[in-house]
Amino acid sequence: MGSLQHCCCQLPKMGDTWAQLPWPGPLHPALLLVLFLLATGVMHSDAGTSCPVLCTCRNQVVDCSSQRLFSVPPDLPMDTRNLSLAHNRIAAVPPGYLTCYMELRVLDLRNNSLLELPQGLFLHAKRLAHLDLSYNNLSHVPADMFREAHGLVHIDLSHNPWLRRVHPQAFQGLVHLRDLDLSYGGLAFLSLEALEGLPGLVTLQIGGNPWVCGCTMEPLLKWLRNRIQRCTADSQLAECRGPPEVEGAPLFSLTEESFKACHLTLTLDDYLFIAFVGFVVSIASVATNFLLGITANCCHRWSKASEEEEI
Repeated sequence: MGSLQHCCCQLPKMGDTWAQLPWPGPLHPALLLVLFLLATGVMHSDAGTSCPVLCTCRNQVVDCSSQRLFSVPPDLPMDTRNLSLAHNRIAAVPPGYLTCYMELRVLDLRNNSLLELPQGLFLHAKRLAHLDLSYNNLSHVPADMFREAHGLVHIDLSHNPWLRRVHPQAFQGLVHLRDLDLSYGGLAFLSLEALEGLPGLVTLQIGGNPWVCGCTMEPLLKWLRNRIQRCTADSQLAECRGPPEVEGAPLFSLTEESFKACHLTLTLDDYLFIAFVGFVVSIASVATNFLLGITANCCHRWSKASEEEEI
C-alpha cells in the first residue's frame, strides 16, 4: 500500500502502448481509428471501472459493506463518488488511500474498528461532502484532521465510546459544515474554539457524553445558548455528569447564575478578614494546646500523689 499514493493514478501512455505492437506495414486510416478506440476503451475499463472483490459497483457507487473485511480494498474505480465500507472489521486506513479518488463525495466507514485515521487522509478529498465515522473506537480528533476537505457538509463521529478529546482546531476551515454529530462518546469537555469557526453549522448533536459542567464549560454553553435558534441541538439528551451539585441537570438548563461562583473575586477587605480569622484561629489553637498541656501535667501530678499516699 505504500506505493499506492504514487502510482495508482498513473495510466498507460498511448505512445508506450503503440510502440510495443509489431507493425507489418502501413495500415488503413479506418483500421487505425478502430484500434485507437479499442485501446482507449480497454484502458478506461481497466483503470476506471474495475470493481474490487466482494464489492458491488454501479453508477459510481462502490458498496463493500457487511463483507467482514479486515482491510480496505486496494483498488477502486477512479470515478468513485460514493464509497461504503460500513459494517466491517477494518482497523486502519493506509496513508494516501483517497489520493486517487478525486470524485469522492460520500465516505461511509461506520461500524468498524478504527482507532485513528492517518494524517492527511483527506488531503485530496476536496469534493468529499458526507463522512460517517460512527460506531468506531476513535479516541481523539486531532488538529487539521479534515484539512483540505473544505467541502464537508456532514460529519458523524457519534458512538465512539473512547472519544475523549477534540482538538480546538479539529474542524478548522470547514466553513460549509452543516451537521456535526459528537453524541454518545466519552467527551467531558469541548473547547469553544472547536465550534466557533463553523459559521454554517445547523445541527449539533452532543448528547450521551459525560459532560463535566464546571467553569471551563461556561464559554461553550454561552455560545450555544446564543445560537440555539439557528443551531438545532439534542438539548434533552445532553446532561451533566459532574460536579455533584449539577449532576443530572440538562446541559442547556445551566444559566449565567449557575456559573456565578466562577466569577467571584476577593477585595482587600476580604483578604484582611481572612488574615484576621487565620490569626485568631492560630492564637486559639496555641491557647488550647497550652491549656491541654497544663491539664495533662496536673492530672499526672495528682495521679502520682495519690499513688504515694496509698503506699
